[in-house]
Amino acid sequence: MLTNITGLLTLPHLRVQNANAISSQHTWGVPSITAFSGLMAALERKLAGAIDLEFYGVGVICHGYQAQTNGDYVQRFNLTRNPIDKDGSTAAIVEEGRIHLDITLVFGVAGDVLTENEAKRDEIAANIANIVATLRIAGGSVIPQANQPARRIKPTLQALEEGEKRAKQFRQLRRQWLPGFALLARDDLLHSHHAKLVGHNPDATLLDGWLDKSRLNHSPVTDDKGDTVWQHSRQQGEGWIVPIPVGYGALSGLHPAGSVANARDDSTPFRFVESVYSLGEWRSPHRLHDVLDLLWYPDFDEASGVYRCRNHYTAPQDTASDLIGE
Repeated sequence: MLTNITGLLTLPHLRVQNANAISSQHTWGVPSITAFSGLMAALERKLAGAIDLEFYGVGVICHGYQAQTNGDYVQRFNLTRNPIDKDGSTAAIVEEGRIHLDITLVFGVAGDVLTENEAKRDEIAANIANIVATLRIAGGSVIPQANQPARRIKPTLQALEEGEKRAKQFRQLRRQWLPGFALLARDDLLHSHHAKLVGHNPDATLLDGWLDKSRLNHSPVTDDKGDTVWQHSRQQGEGWIVPIPVGYGALSGLHPAGSVANARDDSTPFRFVESVYSLGEWRSPHRLHDVLDLLWYPDFDEASGVYRCRNHYTAPQDTASDLIGE
C-alpha cells in the first residue's frame, strides 16, 4: 500500500521507441497503466538480492509523444511488411500500433538504502536507470541518452520528508517535471456522468457513460443573440479526459498450473479475464499537492475477481467512484 512509501525513485525523460500504442480492445495511445505497473514488478525482481528496495507505486508523466500513424481525420497505424514465407508467398500483415514516448517515471519505494548519503543514493539511482535501459517498457525499447548532468534530468533516489518539509520537497519535484502531464484516475467522473445520463434515460449504463465521455459530442444550443450554434461537450476547465484500461476482471475461476494448453506460464495458476475500463485525466504536475496524487498501485479484490491499478487522486469536487466491470 502507498502508506508504506518512505522514498521516491525518479527516472526522468526516458525516451521509449516503438511502445505498444494499442492499450486494449477499445483504446489506443499512451500504453496502459498496467504496462507501467508490470515494469515496476519486473524491476523489483531484477533488483532482488542486489539492492534493498521495495516498490509500491508508479507515476507516469508524459512530456512528449509521437504516434506512428498517418492520415488526416481518420488515423491509420504505420504498418510493416514482414519477410516472405519459406515458400515465397507474401506474409500476412499483422496490425500493430506503435508510439514513441518521452516520459518520466516516479516510483514510490521503501528500503534501508534511503538512509544512505546523497552521493550513494545518486549512484544507486544511476545503476537502476542502467537496468531499466535493458528492459522493455510496454514492448518499447529505451533509447540511451547522452550524459546530461543537469539535476532535473538525472535519476534520483530520495527519502520523503514529513510535514511542511514534504510539501516543499514535492513543490521542488513537480517543477522538475514541467512541462508535462501526469496520468490520474477519474473514476468519480465516470460515476457522476452516468448519473447525469440516467436523469435523461433511466436505461443508461456505465458503458454508455464511458463511451459518451470518451468522445466529442456536438449539440445545438442557442446563443445570446438567439441564433442556434453547435457546441462540443468538452468545456473549458474540465481537463483532458481520456478512456483508459485500468486492469482485468475475472471470467473464470483459477485453473491449476499447467492445466490450460498454450498458457504462457505453466507454473502459475491460470484464469481467463477481460479488460476493466475507467476514465483518466492528463493533468499538469504543478496542479497536484502531494506525491500520492500521482502514484498508481496494483490491487486485487478476491470477492469480485478484479485485478486493477488504483490511484488516490481526489478531484476538487470529488464524488463516489465507480468503473465498468466492477
